[in-house]
Amino acid sequence: MGAHFELLVEEPSMEAFLIEAMPRILPGESTFKVHPSRGKRQLLDNLEARLRVYAKGLPAVGKVIVLVDRDREECRELKRRIEGMVAKAGLMSRTRAGGGDWQAATRIVCEELEAWYFGDWEAVKSAYPRAPSVLPRKLRNSDAIAGGTWEAFERVLRKAGYFRGGLRKIDAARRIAKHIDPNRNSSPSFRVFRDAVVEAASSA
Repeated sequence: MGAHFELLVEEPSMEAFLIEAMPRILPGESTFKVHPSRGKRQLLDNLEARLRVYAKGLPAVGKVIVLVDRDREECRELKRRIEGMVAKAGLMSRTRAGGGDWQAATRIVCEELEAWYFGDWEAVKSAYPRAPSVLPRKLRNSDAIAGGTWEAFERVLRKAGYFRGGLRKIDAARRIAKHIDPNRNSSPSFRVFRDAVVEAASSA
């Protein structure tokens, strides 16, 4: 039968990415719906109320995944805040379940969606053929890129002749996600997200 995923995300670029990437990640007959906010603050401000709604009507095969950028926050503190909202709403988090059945999971993107692009540079080159074949050493550890991931991504692609007027985030997300290989991506935060999805879908 498969699981159904409700994905709560910060913005339309992540929505565009997941609409293309999730079918490449999901095994079997699992389904999903992506719910974008207008930024991280709006997502977090409305999160507990939204989770309470899910607590009243989430189907047995339903899973909620809250997906937020780390930006420059401390990962553990950000996750603790979100896990606190999950608990207050009456949902069982993946962390608290300790390997058992769970209803909601928190996943932190380190530090922004563009880190996931650096994690699968082959997908970027497929979407943007003039992109460099080899990345500078400082950009090869995708989740540790300092000084802004999207800015670094924009700089690299601009040098290749793209985005002269600035990074078009939604278009880039859609184009790159069509080429993403979930098993090739080296971004640790992408892999943690992927593994939670595959685990839940496979056990539904």
